[in-house]
Amino acid sequence: MAIKIGVMGYGNLGRGVENAIKQNDDLELAAVFTRRAPETLTLKTAGVPVVSADEVAAWKDKIDVMILCGGSATDLPKQTPELASLFNVVDSFDTHAKIPQHFAAVDAAAKAAGKIGVISVGWDPGLFSLARMISGAVLPEGNDYTFWGRGVSQGHSDAIRRIDGVLDARQYTVPVEAALEAVRAGQNPTLTTREKHTRECFVVAAPGADKARIEREIKEMPNYFADYDTTVTFITQEELDRDHKGIPHGGSVIRSGVTGADKENKHVVEFKLTLDSNPEFTSGVLLAFARAAVRLNAEGQAGCKTIFDIPPAYLSPKSGEELRASLL
Repeated sequence: MAIKIGVMGYGNLGRGVENAIKQNDDLELAAVFTRRAPETLTLKTAGVPVVSADEVAAWKDKIDVMILCGGSATDLPKQTPELASLFNVVDSFDTHAKIPQHFAAVDAAAKAAGKIGVISVGWDPGLFSLARMISGAVLPEGNDYTFWGRGVSQGHSDAIRRIDGVLDARQYTVPVEAALEAVRAGQNPTLTTREKHTRECFVVAAPGADKARIEREIKEMPNYFADYDTTVTFITQEELDRDHKGIPHGGSVIRSGVTGADKENKHVVEFKLTLDSNPEFTSGVLLAFARAAVRLNAEGQAGCKTIFDIPPAYLSPKSGEELRASLL
């Protein structure tokens, strides 16, 4: 019997989950929940109801696992613990510094309800986290390096759009090639924030707006651009729509380490992603861990889990026998 999936939120990530379910024969979209007026949404999957988020509790026994597609800033800290009291849940909470706090809240709610809550699974945090952990365990003497991009940062793009006089914007995070090459060569460099990444900003300014002021505000923005070499290019809305409409991303996790009695042997481990669509790839990760959440709960487990806590075999629709025969 197919696993019944609920989707909370129907933005880029929610639409990605809907599409990804169609590629998994053991999963079925049961309902989409929204804070918007349900009648304003049109799904791509025929026969699936769109339900007001206020009515989610009525679906308690109709959904095996809920995928939460809201934002990490304000949605998930509230939604994930609340919904873990009703369903097995999976989210992609990505505020790294607040993960321990989020874990504790979800763990308490899920244990009280006898449910599984899987948090912070995407590609970073998520797959990149696992790559860092495994390579560090294998090469205990070494350094981790994480490079993001070239790809669109949705949060940084939004920060630019909030500047007075900006109509639209897209921001790309770009690894510094010289830094990447040094790490891949096993040189174990010590790199500052500025030495690892640059920021490229493509901005549509309002007619008559002070472009010099906008550029200055972008480059001096703390926590976003002030610590990076940043370029600002002003373009038209037509150019932005034509040349920057996708949401590509990716990056690499690299562990550079040494072994041997005299540390004479160098080793470099790299896990790399190149993504045409950040939300669609993240959707695939969420669904794999949704499958795992249902399996863990069926075994009687409850509480919060991260990517470190879940057996890899639980992610696959294949049985243990099939995995050993085909992939081991």
